[in-house]
Amino acid sequence: MNPIHTVEGRAYPLGLKNVDTDVIIPAHYLKTITRAGLGKGAFETIRAEAGNVFDDPAYAGAPVIIAGDNFGCGSSREHAAWALADMGVTAVIAPSFSDIFSGNAFKNGILTVVLPQDQVDRLLEVAKTDPITIDLETCTVTTPFQDRFTFAMDPFRRDCLLNGQDEIGLTLAMDGAIARFEGRMADERPWLAEATA
Repeated sequence: MNPIHTVEGRAYPLGLKNVDTDVIIPAHYLKTITRAGLGKGAFETIRAEAGNVFDDPAYAGAPVIIAGDNFGCGSSREHAAWALADMGVTAVIAPSFSDIFSGNAFKNGILTVVLPQDQVDRLLEVAKTDPITIDLETCTVTTPFQDRFTFAMDPFRRDCLLNGQDEIGLTLAMDGAIARFEGRMADERPWLAEATA
């Protein structure tokens, strides 16, 4: 995972409520076991509509989506987070998220920012013309118009995202302690070591 300190740029002003994982990435894309290329299928049903925000050149490559309440509801498919990451999205701002989606997003290096509806509404307006900045160090979202919104985040998740650590990275960071434990167990209980050899 790449560390996240700040996310700056244009944001897709989606604003829709109850965007489920089937809207984020339709089921017919779930046959793949690779993450590459899923961004092309992201929001396929929305992209089928003329004038949609995802095909508007003004938002091309935007690292942020501003969504409505209950973003990521529906099935627990991790492909939804994979599709967002593949299309270059690093953060999603919404009044609330599905718990499973929020967990999948975190595990895939996507920041989920919860803000009250009135602040989300303000960001939707700003996003139509100007960039926004999310600072994970200070847990703030700012605009060029002096808007400054603070958000709360689980300290463990915040630390992992700031340091680019996923579950595998956290385990690998404990490699020395794991090796010492395994060595001690081999000395104290040699019959266990023989059973695995």
